[in-house]
Amino acid sequence: MTTEHEWLERARRWCFRARLESPHWDGPVFERGEGTLLWDVEGKEYLDLNAGQICGVLGHSDPRIAEAIATAARTLVHASSNFYNTAEIELAERLGMTLPSSLHRAFFGLSGSDATEAAMGIAKAATGRYEIASPHVSFHGFSEQPRALSFAIWGERHSPPAPGNFALMAPYCFRCPIRHTYPECELACLDGSLEVLDTETGGSLAAIITEPLPSAGGVIVPPEGWLARVRDACRERDALLILDESQTGLAKLGTMWGFEHDGVAPDIVTVSKHFGGGIPISAVVTTDEIEQRAIEQGFVYAHSHSADPLACTAALVTLDVIEKDGLVVRSEELGRYWRSHMERLAAEHSCIVDLRGRGVLQGVELGASDGSPGGEIGKAVGRHCLDAGLLFSVRRAGSVFRFTIPFSTTEQQLDAAAEILDSALVQAAATV
Repeated sequence: MTTEHEWLERARRWCFRARLESPHWDGPVFERGEGTLLWDVEGKEYLDLNAGQICGVLGHSDPRIAEAIATAARTLVHASSNFYNTAEIELAERLGMTLPSSLHRAFFGLSGSDATEAAMGIAKAATGRYEIASPHVSFHGFSEQPRALSFAIWGERHSPPAPGNFALMAPYCFRCPIRHTYPECELACLDGSLEVLDTETGGSLAAIITEPLPSAGGVIVPPEGWLARVRDACRERDALLILDESQTGLAKLGTMWGFEHDGVAPDIVTVSKHFGGGIPISAVVTTDEIEQRAIEQGFVYAHSHSADPLACTAALVTLDVIEKDGLVVRSEELGRYWRSHMERLAAEHSCIVDLRGRGVLQGVELGASDGSPGGEIGKAVGRHCLDAGLLFSVRRAGSVFRFTIPFSTTEQQLDAAAEILDSALVQAAATV
């Protein structure tokens, strides 16, 4: 058997180190997964409460996805993006039936990043403008245009973005950037941001893009009315509202789409992450009118593997699974069960200062005794949990834990995860 050390030595020789967190040569090195569990090359078991990179929310190696992939592999894996294929057409229809009736013009790409790229391009073509704004805790992808609006993380040490990208103050109520309190503030953060934005854009705002619930930026739950106010601001400026549902859509928040909680329908919506059950595929969906305006301006967007039948077939099965397994309801159940554990831990550990989230997307914020963010203890807890076989995402320089609980997770697995986290909090408190 090849050891982890041997695998990592091969990685040192052959792999490019542009990892999501930092350039490193550390383990674990994973080789298989099933449901909520992963195993590394040494046979060690991990509870994966990050669902891979949130792309495994159905659970790793779901047999229904595997069978769909096998069927597509025997039928038609790839088709030219210059022509339609049957799986693509069926997927566009099925996806549109889950969305508000105005949103039924879909096309398919590879990832959340390229869905953001395409949505921005559509907005610019349809409006004849070039400026885009997004909240300062946003994450919309790693390619060059989305990176310019991914203010939450990984913007440093890269070349300056093209002009026309602006930040709005996010509704981060627990750590309000202007030290106000909701609801007495009446969403002053947004009103102030818009006033500044109007002076910066000079009437060329094409769109505002936001997640219904910013995820990578710290699981920030907007207060009631915020998203509707953003929609109204777009209307007042003849701009479009783009909602990035990559990390919030497809039943994760206890609704099929995150925006359903607020009753706000976007002009353009993007979809990715577990859309393909682990196979890379993304979608952009918009209205007849916006599609027509963009096409009239010559908008074109495609990759060699856009709308490949294999990926579209996997996505069709994902939609089947969400419906047949009742995952909207399951999301609420899992979220409530995990939240009950977190409430117990918050009562026992003073460093836990806020709990937030919806459905299977849950956040825990840590803080120091002086009220400052608890980044150091958070990083220590993350290391202890990794050593003990628990995976989750550590955000905001260590002060926020993000859990994305796979739908395959059992209550017993959540019990075990809470025990690991409890022990890690005790160990970290003793050393930091």
